[in-house]
Amino acid sequence: MAPDTTMMPTEKAPGQTIAHGRIAEPVLVKGRREFFTYRDLGVADASAGGMRAQVMKATQGLSEPTGWHYHECDGQFIYILKGWVDLQFEDGRTLRVEEGDSLFIPGFMKHNEIRTADEMEILEVSTPGQMGTRPCDPPPGWKD
Repeated sequence: MAPDTTMMPTEKAPGQTIAHGRIAEPVLVKGRREFFTYRDLGVADASAGGMRAQVMKATQGLSEPTGWHYHECDGQFIYILKGWVDLQFEDGRTLRVEEGDSLFIPGFMKHNEIRTADEMEILEVSTPGQMGTRPCDPPPGWKD
């Protein structure tokens, strides 16, 4: 039986190329938070802006919550490589995301990072590649 090729792409997406992020040659960029270092993995350029991937690293825990905010994007995915982070969400949940855990946050969902491990490392992927961050008021019933 021949493979079904009706859904297979015949060429790469326009403007996309290969990205190879090397740990031996890290590309550090400015990020949203002063207490993190951000290593760009080259995905935003390679995907022609369709996606962004970076590794965020901290060597001291949060001294206070980041404050309620949301990200202007389609979605944000995180995978905890080291440590943990506690997050509050507008739907009333508080979650601890620990080493080996992953989390998808829909775009524009209000959340607040309230605590982190002293040492933390997170792989973060978002679509599209450009992701804005906007502070906002806490949802009803939450305090900052």
